[in-house]
Amino acid sequence: MNFLIAGLGNIGAEYAETRHNIGFKVLDAFAKASGTSFISGRYGSTCTVSVRGHKLILLKPSTYMNLSGKAVNYWLQMEKIKQENLLVVLDDLALPFGTQRMRKQGSSGGHNGLKNIDECLGNNAYARLRIGISDNFAKGHQVDYVLGKWSSEEEKELPFVADKAIDAIKAFVTLGPDRAMNIANTKPKKEE
Repeated sequence: MNFLIAGLGNIGAEYAETRHNIGFKVLDAFAKASGTSFISGRYGSTCTVSVRGHKLILLKPSTYMNLSGKAVNYWLQMEKIKQENLLVVLDDLALPFGTQRMRKQGSSGGHNGLKNIDECLGNNAYARLRIGISDNFAKGHQVDYVLGKWSSEEEKELPFVADKAIDAIKAFVTLGPDRAMNIANTKPKKEE
C-alpha cells in the first residue's frame, strides 16, 4: 500500500532551523535514517521509504506553508494515493514542546498549512501528526516565535522528538490510525 507523508515547513535557508519547520525536520531525519535523500520535483521535494512492504512518499512542499495544499493535492493525484493514506506532520503552538497528537481528521486550529490543505482537498478528513512547539511567547509575537530558531535546550531534544514522530508515522502505516493514535498520543514519561 502507498502512503503520502507530508511534512510542513517553509523552504529557504532562513527558515531551515525554525519551529515552523518541524515537519521538514522530522522527514529529513526519517530519510537520513532510511539511507535516502530528497529529490526536488513539482511543488516539493520527495523521497521514497519502504516500511514493512508499504511505500511511503515523503513530501516537503516547496509552495511555502500557506500553500501546502497545492503540493499535497498534486502528489496524492500523481501517486494515486487515497486520502485516508495521507498523514500531515506539522508544528502546534497549543502543545508543550515535543508532545505529539495524532488525529484522523479535525479542524486546522488556525494553522495556515492545514487551512490550505482543507481548501485544496475540499475537506479535513485526513490524518495529522501535530508536534508541540509550545507557546512560550509574549502576546502579539506569535509569528516571531513560530519563525524563530530553536533554543539550545530544544535543539538538544530535537533528535528524540524526531525519532518519536518517526515511530508514530511507522505505526500509522503498519497498524492503522486508531492504534497509531494510542502510541503517538501517550505523554512522554518524565525522567526521574
